[in-house]
Order: sequence, then C-alpha cells, then structure tokens
Amino acid sequence: MKTTEYYLLDVFTDQPFSGNQLAVFLNADGLPAATMQSIAHELNLAETVFLSAPIEPNHYPMRIFTPTSELPFAGHPTVGTAQLLAKLGLVNREQTLVLHPPVGELPIRYSGEKAAFTTARPASITPSPLDQKAAAALLGLQSHQVIDKPVISSCGLAFHLIQLSDPAALKNIQISAAIWADTVAPSGIEQIYLYVTETSDSSETTLRSRMFSREHGLCEDPATGSAAAALTGYLASTQTSPLCLQIHQGVEMGRPSVIYTAANGDIKPGFVHVGGNAVIVGKGEFYVEQ
Repeated sequence: MKTTEYYLLDVFTDQPFSGNQLAVFLNADGLPAATMQSIAHELNLAETVFLSAPIEPNHYPMRIFTPTSELPFAGHPTVGTAQLLAKLGLVNREQTLVLHPPVGELPIRYSGEKAAFTTARPASITPSPLDQKAAAALLGLQSHQVIDKPVISSCGLAFHLIQLSDPAALKNIQISAAIWADTVAPSGIEQIYLYVTETSDSSETTLRSRMFSREHGLCEDPATGSAAAALTGYLASTQTSPLCLQIHQGVEMGRPSVIYTAANGDIKPGFVHVGGNAVIVGKGEFYVEQ
C-alpha cells in the first residue's frame, strides 16, 4: 500500500465552510483512472482533482472527476487548484499558471487574492428544447416568471440557461422530476443554470444564480464556474461592450459563493475570464494499492 495526499478547499469564497467543496490530490502520477474514479466516489464531493507533476514550470496536467464520471472541464476545480498551488508556494504568482485538463490549456493569472482562468474554448450557443412555458412548468413557476426562451451555452460544459424575473422566483422554485425526464433529459444536457439580474451599471452587473443537475439524483451546486462561464459567454454575445459580472450562488443552500467573470473588451471574442477566491480547510491521505 502507498499513501496519496490531498487537500480540501472551499472555492469561490474567502470564508471557510461556504462556497463549493473541492479535493485536490497532488503528485497523482501513476494512479490509474479507475482508482481516481473510486477515490472521487469515496469522497462524494461535487468534483475531485488529480494533478500530475509539472511538464514544465507552471504547467500542470489535471484530471477532474465527479463521484461517477470524468469531466473535460469545470470551473471551481480550476480556480481551487490554482489557489492551492499558490498558497503552497508551488507556483510563481507573478507568472501565468497553465492547467491542462482534457478540454485544453487553461491559462490562469493571479490578481490580489483572486485567481482567474481564461476558458479554453469560446462560448458555443444553441437553442434549448425548453420554451418559456415548459421551463416554468419544470420549475413550478408561472410563465411570466421566465424571461425569454432558454438557451444552451457551453465553454466546455453545456447548460440550459434560464433567466427568471426576480429573486423571489429564484428562491421559490420546485423542480418537477417528471417534467425534467420529459424535457431536459432527452437533450442529453442534464444541467440547468437559473439566473436573475439584481443590479447593473456601466462597470459591473450583479446576478443571483442556482444550478441543478441530475447525475445520481437531482442535486444543487453551490458554485459552478463552468456555468458562470457559459452564462457570461452567452450574455457577451448579445452586446459588444465589455461585460463584467459578479455572480452570487449557493445562498439558498447556506453556502454563499461569489464568482467573478468578464468578457468582450480586451478579451478575445467568445472567450471568458472566470475568477474567485478559495480557502484551504483540511488535509488528508488515502491508502491505495500499488
């Protein structure tokens, strides 16, 4: 038997026991994919990261697993891993860090306490099979509480984006599993991202959001960087001016988080910056067979 060390973090927050939980295994070279999957299933967190040794300074291969499958890309694992490497002194914060998940290279820059990555792919936007009436029925709302027709957007991981009328609608949703099975499941994209605009001015827009997915049962996520990227990419496609968002998620779960995103302006068209804070909350070891 050998041991492999991991760290626990709370991501998209500067306060312990809020934001989104993450486990990061350093020096995962030699671990078979099946073992990585088993460890992720044992931890049962939204995502678990396995890093290999750097292929060159500040360049780390990265794999991301949910309890049941591997992901090509995810936002809070990217920000959390970047913050961990910086806090442990394993990367130079003055230089660009590059993580290498299956989706492609993710360059990450540090600014103050935040770490921000640039998506590996531009936003891809397609129609959603949901219309306003179906989305309202799915969420247990009235049709007028769903703003416009939902769309599907992806910067590496796809989501149905559904804009709601006000924070009360966001708080009071009651998702129908039966309607989900009839409308969302057939699309093959079993993640929905709900959002409400709270404030907006020339420099920054503040949103509230919730994300639901069905992997091993319907569940809610407290902070979803890949969904924030998809939403920002979609909103940026509707305007030419610079877009800066502050997205508050996880409030209804008692794990508040803040995700900072930007697009347009000096950012390459279609691409999105996603950033935030993270705190280390624990450390441990797993015993694995050699």
